[in-house]
Amino acid sequence: MVYCAGSAAAPGSTSISPLPGPAPDREPLEPIIVSAPEPRFVAPTRRDRIGRIWAPVMINGRGPFRLVLDSGASSSGITLPIAKMLGLRMDASRRVLLRGVVGLASVPLVRVDSFSAGDLSFGTRDLPIVTDALGGADGILGTDGMSGRRILIDFHHDRITIARSHGQPAPPDYVTIPFHLRRQLIDVDAYVGNVRAQAIIDTGGQTTIANLAMRSALERRRAELKAQPDKIEDVTQATQAGDSANVPPIMIGTMQLGRTVRISNDRMTFGDMHIFQHWHMTDQPAMLIGMDALGRLDILIIDYRRHELQIKLDDSDND
Repeated sequence: MVYCAGSAAAPGSTSISPLPGPAPDREPLEPIIVSAPEPRFVAPTRRDRIGRIWAPVMINGRGPFRLVLDSGASSSGITLPIAKMLGLRMDASRRVLLRGVVGLASVPLVRVDSFSAGDLSFGTRDLPIVTDALGGADGILGTDGMSGRRILIDFHHDRITIARSHGQPAPPDYVTIPFHLRRQLIDVDAYVGNVRAQAIIDTGGQTTIANLAMRSALERRRAELKAQPDKIEDVTQATQAGDSANVPPIMIGTMQLGRTVRISNDRMTFGDMHIFQHWHMTDQPAMLIGMDALGRLDILIIDYRRHELQIKLDDSDND
């Protein structure tokens, strides 16, 4: 799912009641409280489940809370239960637009005094309230403030680190993929089979989503896609119908330079999604590469200073 915080919207006529006062603290059982038998930070993609990346985040000196690391989000946000737990109050006169893959929603803001993940630290800032559609996470950690940072995601050792980049190149057994920043988003060259496409790396999205131009291009080069109905739900809780079909593996990187990574994704969902129109990505094949594909890697490093993905491939069968 993709989340983008738009500009402040005019206050609507609906009043918003302040949140109740501070709730009792959580029992200090574990540094990260996880209610299910699953990894605490990083879950790889398997044939029977989609992986996730959760970042430990301190808010107002409390936590850490688990926020979905979302490279497709231009800003961070927290869920209503976490705002209540922290005793935060919403400002009924100030709202922002929450933009998802499918829809838009006007949501209230809460003000926090501190917000930090790794060495990424903010003072007082306003955070939007996001819906609890994040697989049990406490919110979203977006790309704001990631400039100059290096994020290491180790799928097989349940580890994520967010630190300042020192410009270090990838280790010898890694593949380096250059990227461009497009509205703070990670934009890479990609191919699906022999169809060239523009791709956004979307660690917050469960599935890989492509526009209708991608579907048309694949159908021109192959037999008709054997698609079946699918549905996309985004962080605004809006839904839209699409078609899901088996597709060739995704290849990201620059073939001319011989620097590519092959990801064996099984399926892709096609649709005329709102976000493609907003980003002016409807005329040519384009896609959002989600965790169904990214979670099959071994280690993914996002270096915002070098504008590089540094990738170690997973040689296992991902069973």
